[in-house]
Amino acid sequence: MPDSPAAPTPYEVLGVDPSVGHDDLRRAYRRLLRQTHPDTGGDSVRFVAVQRAWERIGTPEDRAAYDRGASAYGTGGGGAHPAGASGSSSTSGTGFGSAYGPGGRASGRSANGRAASSTVRARTYGHPGGQEREQYLNLIREWVGRGVAIDDPYDPALVRSAPREVRAWLAKAIAEESTAGLVSTLGIGYTIWNNVLTGRTSGGVPETIDHVVLGPAGLFAIQSEDWGGEVRLRKDELVGESLHPDAEPLHELSRGAKALGRSLGVRFTALVIVVPDEALAEPFEQVSRGRLAGSVVVRRSLLPQLLRNGADGADRTSIDRAFELRTRLQNGIRLA
Repeated sequence: MPDSPAAPTPYEVLGVDPSVGHDDLRRAYRRLLRQTHPDTGGDSVRFVAVQRAWERIGTPEDRAAYDRGASAYGTGGGGAHPAGASGSSSTSGTGFGSAYGPGGRASGRSANGRAASSTVRARTYGHPGGQEREQYLNLIREWVGRGVAIDDPYDPALVRSAPREVRAWLAKAIAEESTAGLVSTLGIGYTIWNNVLTGRTSGGVPETIDHVVLGPAGLFAIQSEDWGGEVRLRKDELVGESLHPDAEPLHELSRGAKALGRSLGVRFTALVIVVPDEALAEPFEQVSRGRLAGSVVVRRSLLPQLLRNGADGADRTSIDRAFELRTRLQNGIRLA
């Protein structure tokens, strides 16, 4: 996943400083090739990562282009700059049903006979990724140094040169914004609240759920993540090289959803963690047993399908029930 801000840079993969000379860079590459080669007992995943890193900075020309920020993340709505997410908005319209095809786009013609030119979007509240961007900006300025002017804090070259723990905040912001933008196209039958306070705190900091989504298939608690590497489901929790061994993203989401559900008097249909498509080998994975049974990790591109069809074994919410829940949620939810 080379285009994620959270992913290790080629220099980090090769274990060298970005200022290292080309000869030292080549020696580091050759040493790691020998160490990671599967035929000598190495790790095949690391072996491939080392090769990909070398492909990006293995020649002076490629290295110079990379250092300038060429081929950086930033296409298809997942770029480093904010995508124009609104702070708090509501979109209204009439009806929900077969007029809206895949992706929530209106098809056919409007009542006056003209071709439809706009999409009736879901009701959306809150600012996805706002807190994470603010944290990234604070950290990047602190890292650059007090009093040093930054023309563009999202400049790809600057982002790539920053420590990974700083880049991770930007990756998290982009993940939230990408999910919110995708879900907002589902149509007026859906309501999304972003950055919802759960009522819990961790280290004195209020905990949030990235997105609470209400639609015909139920009520979903969703976290948007990008750890910069592949993840997989092991029993009832996510694991992966990019995740800290003590990390419990599904359990943390469960605790937050339970606290929020109790305060609102509602029960979530499913807990969902959304990751970039490249981060998951399967389209989705679902916890099959235990307290977190039914929880899902899904590729981002398949999230709309999940929200339309519901999780396996989950009951769909009736229209009357959805309107009742919407009113209760709108009155009780607090945004960060």
